[in-house]
Amino acid sequence: MKNDTMGKTILRLGGILFAVSAVIALALGLVNYVTKDIIARRQAQTLNDAMQIVLPADNYEKADYTGKNANVNTVYSAGDAGYVVQVTESGSQGNIKLIVGIGPDGAVTGISILESNETSGMGAIAASKGKDGVAFREQFVGVTTAAVTKDGGEIDAITSATITSRAVCKGVNDALEAVKTLG
Repeated sequence: MKNDTMGKTILRLGGILFAVSAVIALALGLVNYVTKDIIARRQAQTLNDAMQIVLPADNYEKADYTGKNANVNTVYSAGDAGYVVQVTESGSQGNIKLIVGIGPDGAVTGISILESNETSGMGAIAASKGKDGVAFREQFVGVTTAAVTKDGGEIDAITSATITSRAVCKGVNDALEAVKTLG
């Protein structure tokens, strides 16, 4: 008798768990369906805004980048203005996705950080709109190779965020190399 009751209880609880899981899965699917186009439009707008910041141009077209650097996501041609390169690097807390503008002379025209999971108050400064974040990113304008001062370069690392600073430098260097392969 006890086994019968226990079996029924397990089946009943399993059925309830299945029903709750199904309702939650349907709700998540509905939210995804409703928001996916909005999210895609916002991501495209953020990317376009970032490209305008790092290398203003009338038009950006995907370039035919066939390089082997897995960190280089996409290279865009901005005509005579140069190139914009989207790169993803590993920081101290996760990936850092950045946009690098490169002029026709092969020098960086600007960088913008699209996504970062770096530590608030330290590595997150690289992406911030505050004066420290802007000052950090402005150091890259005009460079043809990037390295923090600890590594013999000219880029002042963010205090207590050397790993983040090195990751941004690596991203800039990867972008510069990608453009060199385009000719």
